Amino acid sequence: MTNPILSDWTTPFEIAPFAEISDDDFSPALEQAMQAHNAQIDAIATNPEAPTFANTVEALEAAGEQLDKVLSVFFTVAGADSNPEREELQRAFSPKLSAHFSGISSNKALFQRVADLWARKDELDLTDEQARVLMLTHRGFVRAGADLQGDEDARMRDIKARLASLGTSFTQNLLADERDWYMDLSEDDLEGLPDFVVASARAAGQEKGADGPVVTLSRSLIVPFLQFSPRRDLREKAYQAWTARGANGGETDNRQIATDILTLREERAKLLGYNSFADYKLETEMAGTPERVRDLLMQVWDPAKARADADAEILTRMMQEDGINGPLEAWDWRYYAEKRHKAEHDLDEVSLKPYLQLDRMIEAAFACANRLFGLEFAPLDVPLYHPDCRAWEVTRNGQHIAVFIGDYFARGSKRSGAWCSAMRSQAKFPKAQAPVVINVCNFAKGDPALLSYDDARTLFHEFGHALHQMLSDVTYESISGTSVARDFVELPSQLYEHWLEVPEVLAEFATHTETGEPMPQEMLEKVLKAANFDQGFQTVEYVASALVDLAFHEGAAPADPMAKQAEVLAEIGMPQAIGMRHATPHFAHVFAGDGYSSGYYSYMWSEVMDADAFAAFEEAGGPFDLERAKALEKNILSTGGSREAEELYLAFRGRLPGVEALLKGRGLIAA
Repeated sequence: MTNPILSDWTTPFEIAPFAEISDDDFSPALEQAMQAHNAQIDAIATNPEAPTFANTVEALEAAGEQLDKVLSVFFTVAGADSNPEREELQRAFSPKLSAHFSGISSNKALFQRVADLWARKDELDLTDEQARVLMLTHRGFVRAGADLQGDEDARMRDIKARLASLGTSFTQNLLADERDWYMDLSEDDLEGLPDFVVASARAAGQEKGADGPVVTLSRSLIVPFLQFSPRRDLREKAYQAWTARGANGGETDNRQIATDILTLREERAKLLGYNSFADYKLETEMAGTPERVRDLLMQVWDPAKARADADAEILTRMMQEDGINGPLEAWDWRYYAEKRHKAEHDLDEVSLKPYLQLDRMIEAAFACANRLFGLEFAPLDVPLYHPDCRAWEVTRNGQHIAVFIGDYFARGSKRSGAWCSAMRSQAKFPKAQAPVVINVCNFAKGDPALLSYDDARTLFHEFGHALHQMLSDVTYESISGTSVARDFVELPSQLYEHWLEVPEVLAEFATHTETGEPMPQEMLEKVLKAANFDQGFQTVEYVASALVDLAFHEGAAPADPMAKQAEVLAEIGMPQAIGMRHATPHFAHVFAGDGYSSGYYSYMWSEVMDADAFAAFEEAGGPFDLERAKALEKNILSTGGSREAEELYLAFRGRLPGVEALLKGRGLIAA
């Protein structure tokens, strides 16, 4: 019987046939797909014909189709709907996949063919896109260790395998801590909480099989609990549990794993001839060097800390007026900031949330994409991996563009955070294929589901990534969509957030859940005026995390990452009442894989550009200026990694921006 993962998918638009796939199918499918991929690689490496772009680079691009299918399905469900079987499979798969891809990158005969083409690149009459793919292929082999020999080559393979296993363990430990901890609430403990928090707590209690409402470590529940609960003792207990994820001792403790990962990364960089892992990692990014990253972060840190310190004084006075002496603590900040928000802006989440229905915000994101890029979205009725998932066909001028899948609700089987991934990326070679793109979020369920303003911003952010995938128009999959420099990949997503704050968008789609009435003009003005509220806190918690990430990787690996974290925070004068957004034991961006290691700064690097890019629309005909939208699609959204990121931005804007646009956008300096 044919494995359903490896069979021809006859579903609409060849979406993975989730209803036919069981967990028992993954392991045999992976083995068969790796064997097929190895045979393809062998054929390329041992081809008796002289290397050409077609028989080497394009052959590599075409290889591994079966493996892509297996991994796209497996990693989608492993991240968004895990179970013990899938967690065990992930632990088994990570070293196998590491060994598989290490075997390819260290295949000397294969690398020799690529190196031969690279040496003759000026004679090959390549298109610009082909030249780019050749450069990236050659660079990828070199940075993976293809030039290493003997013991060094073997050691590099061991390091990669160990890092893959450690990253998987880090992720699963974090998921276990988030899934297993909850705090029971009595009916009295619900006093002072808004209805939407109470409803979320009761729903969470049902999911956990508890006797009543609970607080879990899902951000969509714990953050509003910290905002609204008048019970300081319960806030402290919840906050301490939230920040202790990955540091609770026992089997799920991530502290030694973090130490081991940093040590191995340093050794990997040294094997490749770099002074530090940060030097290695940043070489291919827009920033280029650790020094440029630190310079950006410190330019933002000083005004952000000054704003946070001033805010802390105000919140401390508010706390003292409640009869609480002593310092403002981290579990106090959100509670008093919410009170201040209401007092200063006559605005709070309780009054705002009924206007931010999930379905209406999805419509808003779609409507903006329609006005800017002509995209249409039609619901699809197809089996997906979880009942919460929804799918749409994306078309333009009647032509199929993509399939978009949304998985919006928090659940115990889903890792925290929000992300966008392509189950299939756009390409024209070896055959034309339209992307299948998925946004995964962790919003609280409800009837109807209501979002906080930050939730709505997250929805727009992830949809910006989706647009980068859906509007891609390149030949080769390796440079498709979001296959760009890490500190450039957040530009389309952060830029798209700006359309949420366009008054006419909120006026049309921010409608009351019960009355259907649009958000009152007075409230709309307050929302926009308060958009930068508490930016000192938000910027400090982010920049502190980015600086710790950089410090971990720009020198010798610390023997004790927790001590290094404390040292960095002391050096920069971290305010007592603000915690890092991601402390080391739960810093999945940095330790679940290499993606954002030395690269957590990239959100801010991209934000320098996104503030400037949106200004380009405002300077033209407004947020929906079609000429600017065409320029954005032509130069950034459709081009993937076909050119250097800086070149793409210059083509769109004509210049590179300074940090002032970001500081003004966050309200940290006068506009």
